[in-house]
Amino acid sequence: MNVVNVLGYSVSNSGLQADANTAIDFINQGQKSKYMACANPHSLVEAESDVSFKESLHKADILLPDGAGILLAAKILNLDIQERVAGTEFFIELTRLCNQQTNVNVFFLGSTEEVLANLVVQIKKNFPNVNVCGTYSPPFKSEFSEQDNQVMVDAINSAHTNVLWVGMTAPKQEKWIHLNRDKLNVNFIGAIGAVFDFYSGSKKRAPQWICKLGLEWLPRLLREPGRLWKRNFVSSPLFLIAVFKQRLGFCKTSYL
Repeated sequence: MNVVNVLGYSVSNSGLQADANTAIDFINQGQKSKYMACANPHSLVEAESDVSFKESLHKADILLPDGAGILLAAKILNLDIQERVAGTEFFIELTRLCNQQTNVNVFFLGSTEEVLANLVVQIKKNFPNVNVCGTYSPPFKSEFSEQDNQVMVDAINSAHTNVLWVGMTAPKQEKWIHLNRDKLNVNFIGAIGAVFDFYSGSKKRAPQWICKLGLEWLPRLLREPGRLWKRNFVSSPLFLIAVFKQRLGFCKTSYL
C-alpha cells in the first residue's frame, strides 16, 4: 500500500480497490487487529488537541483519504492521491470481497438496536455469503467504563469474528479501537461512523453526483447544522492554513 504525507499523517493514495484488497489480505492471512480509519479535515484538526485521537490515527494500518478537503490538500502539496475513498465505499467494497468467500464472519459494534437490525437485513439481502456473527449496541455515554469496554470485548471475541465494524462517530470510535485492539481476537477493524446509518437506510446519503462534486458535506450540514457547523466553518479553514504551512515548509513536526 502506498501512502503520502498529509500534515504528518500517512494517508493512503492507493485507491479504493487496492485499499480493500489490502484489508482482505489481512483477513485471509489471519492477521491480528489490523485497523482502518478515515482522514478528513475535521478529524486531523481535532486530533491536534486530543493526544489519544492523534495516536489512534497514526497507528491506523489504512488511513483513507475521506473528504474533498484531503484531495484539495493533495493538489496544494503536489501529492498523488488517486481518488477520494469514503468510508461507505470502502465498507461496501470490502464486504463485496468478503461475500466472494464463504468463511468470513463480521460483527457490528455501535449505534442503536434498530439501526443494527436494519443493517443486518441489508447485509443478508445484498451479501448472502457474509455471516453476521454478532451485533452490539453500546450504552449511550460520552465515555465508557472499564466494565463497558470489557463487555464489548467479550461479546466480540466470543463471536469468533474476522471483521469488526465500529460505528460510534469520530473520535470516539477510533479511540476505542486504539485502546482495545490488542484485546480483540479479530483480523480487521474498520471505523466507519455514519455508514451504519446510511447503509441501514436510517439516514439518506447524498446523491452520487453530489458526492462526486465533493459536496457531500452540504446536505449533511443542512440536516444537522448544530452538530456539524464547527466541522465546516472552523476546522476546514484551520486545515487549509495548516496545509499551506506544510507546502511552504514550516513546522515539519506539527502544522496545526
